[in-house]
Amino acid sequence: MGKVIGFIGTGNMGGILAQTAGKSGMAEKILLCDKDVEKASALAAQIKGASVREIVDVIREADYLFLGVKPQVLPDLLISFKSEIAGRKGNQTIVSMAAGVSMDTVCRLCGTELPLIRIMPNTSAAVGEGVILYCGRNVSDAIIDFLKSLLAPAGIVDPLPEHLIDAASALTGCGPAFVYLFLEALADGAVACGLPRDKALQYAAATVKGAGAMALETGRHPGQLKDAVTSPGGTTIEGVRKLEESGFRAAAMDAVIASYKKTLELKKGQ
Repeated sequence: MGKVIGFIGTGNMGGILAQTAGKSGMAEKILLCDKDVEKASALAAQIKGASVREIVDVIREADYLFLGVKPQVLPDLLISFKSEIAGRKGNQTIVSMAAGVSMDTVCRLCGTELPLIRIMPNTSAAVGEGVILYCGRNVSDAIIDFLKSLLAPAGIVDPLPEHLIDAASALTGCGPAFVYLFLEALADGAVACGLPRDKALQYAAATVKGAGAMALETGRHPGQLKDAVTSPGGTTIEGVRKLEESGFRAAAMDAVIASYKKTLELKKGQ
């Protein structure tokens, strides 16, 4: 049986997940709310069974309420509509995607314990190749199973203890930006060697996608896969040597660590 799925905030991730819910076939209705009504209306037009509603109506009707607002906006939102959320008497599951905001914080702001799921999605969910991390509190297996089915079109939906969510999201949430930089750099290198820009970008993207698929589908360690490409005295090992000389792996590690530390800074004072 379908459920009523509500979204408060239809920005990048909220919009992507609303479209994901529409693709899943699990939603009876999808209710959208955003301060930019035109943007929400444009999104609703793309999703079967979606409509734009006032925030109070979304809270009162949604079986699953996705909070897609920025972390700094979330406290005021939850405090302002505390009574409406409490009025659902636990007959609603809150799904928070605010980076760095713990489930303890959400419950404290709501003033009550309630069925709650914290998720950390990434933008690759838009093309069905995303990673969505989740943890739950006061939720049944049935609630979790429904959420996983609802979000399945987005890609991998994987459980993780909450104390690891921030570290993982520094990889899965910020990582696509790091990969895009690498992808662009690969293409630039090919352009410097004479390849047309459009071909270089196409080939670089396909190469990155294919390498990721090899790692996922074979389950082999990246080092093994790298070794399989690097012939003794060949061209690839010369490129690998140059990357190592420039501190490529250390830079990639530092990027993830820096993102994680920034997340911890943003959590202070919650």
